[in-house]
Amino acid sequence: MNSKRPVNLDLSTIQFPLPALTSIVHRITGVILFIGLIFGFWALDASLSSPEGFAAVKDALAGNFLAKLIAWGLLSALAYHFVAGIKHLLMDVDIGVTLEGGIKKAQITVVASAVLIILAGVWVW
Repeated sequence: MNSKRPVNLDLSTIQFPLPALTSIVHRITGVILFIGLIFGFWALDASLSSPEGFAAVKDALAGNFLAKLIAWGLLSALAYHFVAGIKHLLMDVDIGVTLEGGIKKAQITVVASAVLIILAGVWVW
């Protein structure tokens, strides 16, 4: 082993390529969706428990800024995770596994996710 090899342990100085960033964000959105299940299960349980519970959830999502923000955040995470998941499935069947294909698919993932996130924002607000 060459002991004169430079070692860079400062991750803030490393420039990740776009495919790597989209893969990292895909994992982060998966964690966000897992944690967001708490909100989703609460809303489902409350809305199915009684007509008053349904009205409470409906009012919270209609008038509470924080509830709308959480709903939009979860929909945004779901949209990105869905699009990036399709990208990973395409890679699993050997479609676009070249460097150029990976960069193009990462660009498409970002653009398609941005469109879906904007549409989710329009729908929630």
